[in-house]
Amino acid sequence: MNRKALLGVVVTSVLIAATTVRMHGGQQGPGAAGQGPDANEASKIQIGYRIAPVPLDLNGKNPALVGLGSYVVNAQGDCAGCHSNPQYVPGGDPHLGQPEISDPAGHLRGGNQLFGPVIVPRNLTPNAEGLPGGLTLDQFLEVFSIGTDFDNAPPVVPGPHSPDLLQIMPWPVFSKMTDREKRAIYEYLRAIPCLPVGSSRCN
Repeated sequence: MNRKALLGVVVTSVLIAATTVRMHGGQQGPGAAGQGPDANEASKIQIGYRIAPVPLDLNGKNPALVGLGSYVVNAQGDCAGCHSNPQYVPGGDPHLGQPEISDPAGHLRGGNQLFGPVIVPRNLTPNAEGLPGGLTLDQFLEVFSIGTDFDNAPPVVPGPHSPDLLQIMPWPVFSKMTDREKRAIYEYLRAIPCLPVGSSRCN
């Protein structure tokens, strides 16, 4: 059985199990972030696995949340638009009328300069400890909820602003996501390959 077929079996099994739990009024286990997927979310999970531009490590992860997180990251949030470096392989940029082909070597690794040399998106891939962007789940949820800048980066935009809050990331929009969606993003980021940039390391 090839890798894609095996992944399809795993995802289908997870969705059936989650639906069965919901139908019988059972509770999800720890880390499930609330109820399991309904029919609409199940479709998003399947799409999330289909469009993931990198291989995913599901060991110790919640497969439903990983798939949902991929859907939010890759089909709704456009996280790669800022954080991937490069986003597309040569000849695979849809903005140039080319068939879209994402570059796995740049997926969410940050490090590219945006809007001038002072704005450098951060690496969102898991670090040596397996923490996406070096953040714990609680820290990640805080970033998405109130925009806390845990790196204490210097101000990068003109005008009045708080140096303790992220100024470029659209966290005021992302803060309106459901808690399950935020946790799903984190679980997806835990599942993608570590791509070191600068001094960051994978082991």
